[in-house]
Amino acid sequence: MYAVVRTGGKQYRVSAGEKLKIEKLAAAVGSELVLDEVLLVGDGEALKVGTPVVKGASVKAKILAHGLGEKVMNLQAAPAQELEKAPRPSAGLHRDRGHRHSGRVRPLARKRKANHGT
Repeated sequence: MYAVVRTGGKQYRVSAGEKLKIEKLAAAVGSELVLDEVLLVGDGEALKVGTPVVKGASVKAKILAHGLGEKVMNLQAAPAQELEKAPRPSAGLHRDRGHRHSGRVRPLARKRKANHGT
């Protein structure tokens, strides 16, 4: 048998004997806690869904210890700054107007073989 409970704005799936980490509540270690916001109760194939909570259902839990969760690292990137950029030379452009060609195709210029004195 399991249940889905809501506590601290989060939902948890719990079952009997299961250990669970939830947000810290104002209760002493060793005291019993009753979670009465049960959203769903399941037993095998049978499901009982509440609208919004299941009437008459509650989950009892015992507080084992208080502690801290994992440390969360918040890294904040520095905003990008407008850096002064040195002017660079413009790339040379050549504008050309399309023109007709005669249809005669010129062969590509060939490299001449070097004459090494033979």
